[in-house]
Amino acid sequence: MSYRFIAVEGNIGAGKTTLSRMIAQHYNSRLILEEFVDNNFLPKFYNNPERFAFPLELSFLADRYKQLKNLINNQDLFQDSIVSDYLFIKSKLFAKINLKEEEYDLFQRLFDIIQLQLPEPDLLIFLDAPIPKLQENIQNRGRAFEMDIEDTYLSKVNKVYAEYLKTINVKVLYINMSEFDFLNNPSDFDKLVHFIDNPTTHSINHL
Repeated sequence: MSYRFIAVEGNIGAGKTTLSRMIAQHYNSRLILEEFVDNNFLPKFYNNPERFAFPLELSFLADRYKQLKNLINNQDLFQDSIVSDYLFIKSKLFAKINLKEEEYDLFQRLFDIIQLQLPEPDLLIFLDAPIPKLQENIQNRGRAFEMDIEDTYLSKVNKVYAEYLKTINVKVLYINMSEFDFLNNPSDFDKLVHFIDNPTTHSINHL
């Protein structure tokens, strides 16, 4: 594969994990998936955001750091291709939404120190899906703690990603998920594979 480290990002329910699995399987790459199922703070956060936002974001920060730090310590980092269903900056973006100002200031100080130790992807694939599609996917996958996520929260997530993507220094591939169904339409996935196999010199790309 032309890229050593691909990260797939997008809003909640955009299809990040599904597409990451498909890419990793196609290229026989190492797959790094976000470990949120065992996070005890997540259901508590959705029930009481004000109380549990800070411990939730700290736990995600620690978990994501541990996963990505292991990549650095692995001697095969520059031999194997890697596909991840998240960026480390995701911790900071969600913290900006969920934390109070003084909590976010402290979180940001910790984040900025830790981030310097972690690798950046060679390619960021960003999945852009309309909110009704996000809600449909959220309901279909049936995670109990996600069922009551409101459109306003998803809109906030869209906003922080949009702001971040204006500043990013990584090559980006935008995909409008209203136009693609990678799981059910093999030709859609073939288009993505063609893009990955034929790298462009452009920093911003659209499928």
